Amino acid sequence: MTRKFFVNLPVRDLSKSMAFFTALGFEFDPKFTGDHSACMRVSEGAFVMLLTESFFAGFTKRELCDTRTHEEALFSFSAASRSDVDAIVAKAVAHGGVSAGPPEDHGFMYDQGFYDLDGHGWNVVWTNPSAT
Repeated sequence: MTRKFFVNLPVRDLSKSMAFFTALGFEFDPKFTGDHSACMRVSEGAFVMLLTESFFAGFTKRELCDTRTHEEALFSFSAASRSDVDAIVAKAVAHGGVSAGPPEDHGFMYDQGFYDLDGHGWNVVWTNPSAT
């Protein structure tokens, strides 16, 4: 059995969040996208479900995290090159995201982060293929 992985994130404005991630190159599965949720494909077996805050709240008994003041998690995805890392973060900032700081060069790995429209932390990573 091949497992699929789903991350569920609350968002304040679903259409704006979809436009933001579309600008970064992500696609959405129309079969699992509607008025209250959207299924963003990260890879063949990994997906992020963007759920309106009110819809998301129906799946938990806990308070939602205010990502403007608290960190809930850091989501990371790979990029094809160092310049791709920079380009993705630049697109994120150009479409309303906020840079999480300057890029970090660890020699074998290069990364930079941003916060999306809802304050979720994302890290874009390139790893030197000869180092893995």
